[in-house]
Amino acid sequence: MDTLLVLIVAGAAVAGFVQGLAGFGFGMVAMSFWAWTLDPRLAAVLAVACGLAGQILAAVTVRRGFDARRLLPFVAGGLAGIPVGVAILPLLDPALFKALIGGFLATWCPFMLAAGRLPRVTAGGRLADAGVGALGGIMGGLGGFTGVLPTLWCTLRGFDKDAQRSVIQNFNLAMLAATLASYAASGVITRAMWPSLAVAIPAMLVPGWLGARAYLGVTDAMFRKIVLGMVTVSGLALLASSLPVLLR
Repeated sequence: MDTLLVLIVAGAAVAGFVQGLAGFGFGMVAMSFWAWTLDPRLAAVLAVACGLAGQILAAVTVRRGFDARRLLPFVAGGLAGIPVGVAILPLLDPALFKALIGGFLATWCPFMLAAGRLPRVTAGGRLADAGVGALGGIMGGLGGFTGVLPTLWCTLRGFDKDAQRSVIQNFNLAMLAATLASYAASGVITRAMWPSLAVAIPAMLVPGWLGARAYLGVTDAMFRKIVLGMVTVSGLALLASSLPVLLR
């Protein structure tokens, strides 16, 4: 089997399981396999398409905690934020942006993990939730980091694991769908990418289902550790990719 094909399948399978377990994180995990070998445009399309397929699968298999009233502000804010992020992108230094976000996540998330009990944030209501969703959308437009801030916010809100997973899972589903639609409309998805998509999407479906089944046996405390641990790793990965560029 071709080495490139093996990497596509391996990245899709591992990332599919992680997303099925945590409700997010496909792109972060898959890019650790694909970013070094695949064309960036192909890697981005694969990450978005497979991530969306995984979120649809998870939405069907794990439906506990769904509350449309709780989710709607996040999604509305996120959809409004994506074009803002896209508009700001040309004005920013991508390496500096990644370093700042990565540094914040790599320091704040371990603190949240170490804290025995975090104070629950109750202020702001649905307007605050929409604001966090908008920031997630902006970060998605800037670099595909839609789920990071909403994930931290749900943790600070004190949502139980089902409520938190439902918000993040369905928020990311909406953001990925909007992103894939924009890719299709702008011609980013080409005919040459279809064979890779035809391999990657099936490769992540069974691992994604297994991850979703594993989630059902995870306690609230364990889920919190998994989520914060993944966001910490995401921050470290952003630092690792941006610091060499800044130092040069």
